[in-house]
Amino acid sequence: MRKTILRRTASVALAGVMAMGMLAGCGNNASTTEAPTDNETQAQETSAETEEAQETEAGDEESQASAETVSTAVEWEPFAENVTLQIPVYDRGEAGVPNVKDNYWTHWVQDNFGTPYNITVEYVPITRTDVMTSYSLLASSHTLPTMLMEYDYPKVAQWANDGYLTTFDMEEFASVAPTYYNRMVSLDQLPYTTMNGDTYFVLAERPDWNTGYAYQTFVRMDWLEEVGYDHVPATREEYVDAMTKIMEAGLCEHPGGGVKLTGVGSDQNYAYRTLPTDETEWAMYGDYNIPSLGWEPNYRLLKNMNEDYNAGILDPEYYITDDATAQANFASGKSYSYTHYIAADLPFLTSFYENNPDGKLAIQPTDVVYGETCAWRSDNPFGMAIGFSAQASEDEIKAAWMYLEWMSQEENLFTMQWGIEGENYTLNEEGLPVSVPDYEGDYKQGYSNNKDYTACVKEGRVVGDIQQRVEAQFPMNLPQSDELVAQIVDYYNKRLELAEEGYAITDCMFSVVLDAETDYSTVLTEKYIELRDNLTMCPVEDFDAMYEEAKQEYLDEGYQEVIDERREAFEAGNSTRMSE
Repeated sequence: MRKTILRRTASVALAGVMAMGMLAGCGNNASTTEAPTDNETQAQETSAETEEAQETEAGDEESQASAETVSTAVEWEPFAENVTLQIPVYDRGEAGVPNVKDNYWTHWVQDNFGTPYNITVEYVPITRTDVMTSYSLLASSHTLPTMLMEYDYPKVAQWANDGYLTTFDMEEFASVAPTYYNRMVSLDQLPYTTMNGDTYFVLAERPDWNTGYAYQTFVRMDWLEEVGYDHVPATREEYVDAMTKIMEAGLCEHPGGGVKLTGVGSDQNYAYRTLPTDETEWAMYGDYNIPSLGWEPNYRLLKNMNEDYNAGILDPEYYITDDATAQANFASGKSYSYTHYIAADLPFLTSFYENNPDGKLAIQPTDVVYGETCAWRSDNPFGMAIGFSAQASEDEIKAAWMYLEWMSQEENLFTMQWGIEGENYTLNEEGLPVSVPDYEGDYKQGYSNNKDYTACVKEGRVVGDIQQRVEAQFPMNLPQSDELVAQIVDYYNKRLELAEEGYAITDCMFSVVLDAETDYSTVLTEKYIELRDNLTMCPVEDFDAMYEEAKQEYLDEGYQEVIDERREAFEAGNSTRMSE
């Protein structure tokens, strides 16, 4: 059924020739989830995702399935001997979330999927802020879960390169999981499933991949109004002016707040790029997995951070402030803004209105320009990339395929995403589900409506039009629910327009694994955090000189090798290109 690759290959190519003109979502460059705000650098997870559409040559025919749909009629026999299926699930450290590996819903999966097929389903917690370390430790102890899942293509490519993943026959996958396979066909995802002529991945669905509307920045509109603003600051100059006036009025000591950097996605600089961006620079520096210290957009971003720190806008203790503390600070009225994924249950917003009964929030518009433009990083046109462990048996891998197919069935996916009618949700007059806000009963779901259990099939819940979708994804029992929902809908509609204009930037994706990225990504991320904090907290007059020193130190730590290898691959034609 499968071929196991346990050696490190010198380079791993995506199947066939990449379609250079099919960069998703935008012209010119590509960008991330949210335009970075001056008050808080947003290191997103999401996303965090990175690639472009590609076409493939017909590779090894034995491992390639036809692009024709296959029958969805499938019957499975229980395994003769019990099979253990281990599934990764993010442990995000969120307050109020049930134990990620032992809760009502993990038992529901066992009772409704595992037990009938003689499968023991175990969930393996993966630290969300340090995914690569979590998997590395599991690999070294020979305890990799049956499935390995991530949003970011460079990570899954590295796993394949390091021998964590097995190859498999897509036709065999289609015979076990026809619903899942047919959906990949309908969304033109098969080109992303192969590397170097071998099949490594199956891919989940990501609705609204180029709008990123689910990740929102909430700001204190009441504070803005008190200092004379009738709108959210639209420019960097207005932002600094508003924050200064908020401090002078005694409303908040350090309104910019701040949070320490952790892991991949630090300091996304898409809004600080000049558009159109030079294509070679885009290929060399544009990827968000390794911060681009030394590139002009990064200089501009950190220059603003340094100015905010020295002006007192940024909290002097931001570098030791974790996200949970930053969230609590916002809820208690100690910061101007906070960015978070929307969900039907957002306890920090409930706490905000309890702590600030006269408080008034607004959504930061998508077209604010706090850098050079309002650009953002577009997600991939697919969600989770899912590979299967090279340490797993054939039966274990078949069980994983069965799990993906079972979760793809409409009734199972709906129940996992929405819960129990009358408990987690009710039906409105249109017959659409509406989540029960602040639900704390026996059927309490995991993070963001069980997102981390269902993302292997579909990234997020989709129901009705955009108005109905946002209402289903947002708490509707808050003092400003209707107002904030309307603003999120406006945000979505505006992002659709901006995406057409080229502001939804997609990173360059390479058709070969870059060994320098594999070798240096961890050390460069750690070095960047150290240098970035030094640059943020230095005197304004010392910033430029210190930046030049930091730039050279970063290059010497391995970044020079990374950008040289990217440039070589780009010039050799082994990457996507910016769309015209």
